[in-house]
Amino acid sequence: MHSTIHRDNGQLLMEKVCLQSIADKFGTPCYVYSKTALELNYKAYANALKSHPHLVCYAVKSNSNIAVLQSLAKLGSGFDIVSIGELERVLIAGGNPSKIVFSGLGKTADEMSRALDVGIHCFNVESESELSLLNRIAEQKGLKAPVSIRVNPDVNAKTHPYISTGLKEDKFGIDINRAIDVYRDAASMSHIDIVGLDCHIGSQITEKSPFVDTMKRLLVLADTLNEQGITLNHLDIGGGLGVRYQNEEIQSVDQYMRAILPLLEGRSETLIVEPGRSMTANAGVLLTEVVYLKVTEHKNFAVVDAAMNDMLRPSLYQAWMDVQNVGTHVNQQEKIYDVVGPVCESGDFLAKSRQLTVNEGDCLCLFSAGAYGFVMSSNYNSRPRVAEIMVNGDSAFVIRQRETLAELIKGEHLLPEQ
Repeated sequence: MHSTIHRDNGQLLMEKVCLQSIADKFGTPCYVYSKTALELNYKAYANALKSHPHLVCYAVKSNSNIAVLQSLAKLGSGFDIVSIGELERVLIAGGNPSKIVFSGLGKTADEMSRALDVGIHCFNVESESELSLLNRIAEQKGLKAPVSIRVNPDVNAKTHPYISTGLKEDKFGIDINRAIDVYRDAASMSHIDIVGLDCHIGSQITEKSPFVDTMKRLLVLADTLNEQGITLNHLDIGGGLGVRYQNEEIQSVDQYMRAILPLLEGRSETLIVEPGRSMTANAGVLLTEVVYLKVTEHKNFAVVDAAMNDMLRPSLYQAWMDVQNVGTHVNQQEKIYDVVGPVCESGDFLAKSRQLTVNEGDCLCLFSAGAYGFVMSSNYNSRPRVAEIMVNGDSAFVIRQRETLAELIKGEHLLPEQ
């Protein structure tokens, strides 16, 4: 997918802005996103799907900053949410409620109620208990809840086990072999309106075949339901298209859609897709300053001011993310470093065994950080959360202030004196 990072006279730039100038002005660590890259990545989906009725629902969980959501909402994007917090973010950002699909297997009564009130496109239901509760909540409101059943097609997405969601041992969805019975139950409920069929098989998928296999299974089920008088308005194939972090052979959006769309030829159902990572990952970076260089007999460490609480992916998934010096050093020896943070865990690292030319005080850039970066950050070790910056052309804007120490303890209280 699109990235707007390039070098000019040895300096890394995002669009027309020097990343070193962002570090100097706004401090480190900080996340930096390209508005142009976000827009181009959305348009890649919209253009690839223009020959068929479609709805692109950006997966908010990958990056939920309201300026990111606002940029996509202005292009007409829909949104895939998994919580009431994400719902409210989308509404604040100007998202259209009628283009929102509500995923997630633990929806509460309050979340259902709010989503019904604002008029979302549909609920992606993941269990029979959820379906029953949704029917009761809708009945209390005198409404009909639009529903798409999320089925588990037992397709191997060939990805990291933590981000695989479509195998029968995964917690998500309803076994595709039981789906017909669940749809019959849904059809008998007075306050449920069946509108679609949904699935999601995982994330960071780099091959077309899992998507093709999934779509074929969905179409067989859709045809069987139609024969039984249950008509679907849309088919939702989820998200999960992979991005290049290192040297992965990935599918472009065009290649992906050229494999899927022929299967839908002559069909009237709208195709819903839920891209997240593929729209935001390579639109963002994490900037961090080298605080110390620590050399031992066994290893060289570049100790930086970002840590696992700021970017969890390397520690959680053993994810490989490219690291480069924002500037360059002439006639300086390159060495192999582990790039590590100050958190008191041996698992606190951003990169291992990387060849870098670096001095203390240099700014490093962690690439492909726009997805599952800030959204997974925490205050572990009582570290305030970092700033987020949006670049647009030759301008840079703060879209989230750096958390202060006062904000870090807001809501906490000392015990009263005895």
